[in-house]
Amino acid sequence: MRIAFFSPLPPLKSGIADYSATLIEHLRPLAGLDVYGEACPSFDPSQYDAIVYQVGNNPHHGFVYETALRHPGIVVLHEANLHHLIAELTIRRGDWEAYLLEAEYNGGAAALAYAQRVRALEVGPDYEGVPMTRRLLQSAAGVIVHSRFMERQVRAAGFTGPVGVIPHGAWIPQTDGMGYRQRLGLDEAVPLVGIFGFLKPYKRIAEALRALRRVVRLEPRVRMILVGEPHPDFPLRSLIQTLGLEAHVRVLGFQPLADFTGYLAACDIVLNLRYPTVGESSGSLLRALGLGKAVLVSEVGAFAEFPDEICLKVPVGAGEEELIFEYLNLLVARPGLRRALGEKARQYVERECGWPLVARRYAAFLQGEELPSPAPPAAVSPPPEPEYLRSWVSEPEARSYLETHLSRLEKTLSITPPGGPRDRILEMGAYLQITPALKTRLGYGEVRGCYYGEPGRVDRKETVSENGERFECEIDLFDAERDCFPYPDEHFSTVLCCELIEHLSGDPMHLMGEVNRILKPGGHLVLTTPNIVSLRALSAALQGYHPGFFSAYLQPRPGGPVEARHNREYTPREIRQLLEEAGFELVLLETGPFREEPRPEQAWVANLLERYGMPADLRDDGIYAVGRKTGPLRCRYPGWLYA
Repeated sequence: MRIAFFSPLPPLKSGIADYSATLIEHLRPLAGLDVYGEACPSFDPSQYDAIVYQVGNNPHHGFVYETALRHPGIVVLHEANLHHLIAELTIRRGDWEAYLLEAEYNGGAAALAYAQRVRALEVGPDYEGVPMTRRLLQSAAGVIVHSRFMERQVRAAGFTGPVGVIPHGAWIPQTDGMGYRQRLGLDEAVPLVGIFGFLKPYKRIAEALRALRRVVRLEPRVRMILVGEPHPDFPLRSLIQTLGLEAHVRVLGFQPLADFTGYLAACDIVLNLRYPTVGESSGSLLRALGLGKAVLVSEVGAFAEFPDEICLKVPVGAGEEELIFEYLNLLVARPGLRRALGEKARQYVERECGWPLVARRYAAFLQGEELPSPAPPAAVSPPPEPEYLRSWVSEPEARSYLETHLSRLEKTLSITPPGGPRDRILEMGAYLQITPALKTRLGYGEVRGCYYGEPGRVDRKETVSENGERFECEIDLFDAERDCFPYPDEHFSTVLCCELIEHLSGDPMHLMGEVNRILKPGGHLVLTTPNIVSLRALSAALQGYHPGFFSAYLQPRPGGPVEARHNREYTPREIRQLLEEAGFELVLLETGPFREEPRPEQAWVANLLERYGMPADLRDDGIYAVGRKTGPLRCRYPGWLYA
């Protein structure tokens, strides 16, 4: 499928520009994509299967709107009002006749009469009363919106064509919140509240400041930052001064995206209040949720649709200021509660609003298919009982390894999706510890293994359990970082890559790309590896020791093979990135025990994380992940992994 994509793009100061840039990155692996960030007089729609128009209510979208009228396509309507945009395209150009025509077309005789008064400079445009969306919707082949609220608005405006409800994508930023607290001169104990984006009156800033004044009387350490471009008609600084909050509130103004996100990460609580609303979504809100922040939203429009367990909702009207105060006071006084709320928010947006899912929903809608649901949780199978695994191991060295790694091996089998007689599974780095169970317990019709060695060589392994069960398996030898894997495209249902990726010395994305190639669409990759940011690793680093789980060099055995040491250990977040860059959707990411051995007391490290508001989840010794193939490799050399 070939898609033409019209939208303003960075560096424009536009939330939709940021949205489009990220969406484009995730759409490219799924379709041929030509991006138009400005007007294109020679545009030829016959070259495309679909045209996508990202439309918002500001002048940046003028060329998008005008092209959409000339060449109808799929309109992504970010809000249910385009009056400001139409005014820019008509009044600002001195074309009053066009403005009057649009007013009448959208609102009839009454709207025309009012527009004539606007022309006579008796009143300002009726921005809220006349949405000015009718002409665009009547020409659209389809519409994409971000919420059920917007879907109802589009239908109420008379649109009868296909409407796709696709959540706004959520960013899961990586930034140093404590570093930005240091910029502000605040330590970890100071409760910090933030308001982000254009600082307009409809974001309930006055109500929030009055509520903050009451919180300060109870907890004088509280601080607030306002990050965004101030509105010229909103006397923000004089309001702060009138309320006596100069010592507690700082207006930071417009910030580049990296700093904007950093200040978001520095906050404990984020206010994303607004009224009135025309169905718009908020990129700032999605970033705050992705960062795991406790968030207050107004209970209006699309914001009312968020689950109650991920944010606190404030009804607009009588009692609004009182409730803002009560919520702020509660979250300031109970750090554990705000962290729990933020963690649920982060998990929700990872599951429901991830950019790979959003891109797949776009691709499905543009092809006329049913919108895909989020990936189901990975199947968890009852692990084979320990005695069953022991029954396949007889040599003392192998039995010692099994006992040391038993919990890891049981966990790996429990997260591996079960198979059927026609399913094939590949175990990379196979040494027959759990390999028989892939057939006898998980049900795969064909089990194959591979190991490092001379390319083209195939070893046939056979083993017999204590109970007389016989298992045979062919082991292919090759270099997983350099060689083409000796299997056809889309051959396997599942691939296991367990305790292997940390040994790779030069090119892990070669392995990931080959795994993607040999997996069927929708097939699963089970990946396990040590966790470099476990409590154990943090404890070691803080006390001056190496944090790696296995950082030692291996003594060579005379005449024996050279064993691969650990070259790079990973964090859970990096494993998520690795899977996504390789064309997989994450369906499971957990940490758990890695080796059966005594552990020193690590509660003090967990307490330290809690004190500084750092994530405490995913801190066990081993990373356990399952990815589902959704498309081809997205990026051959991701910047976070390759210099």
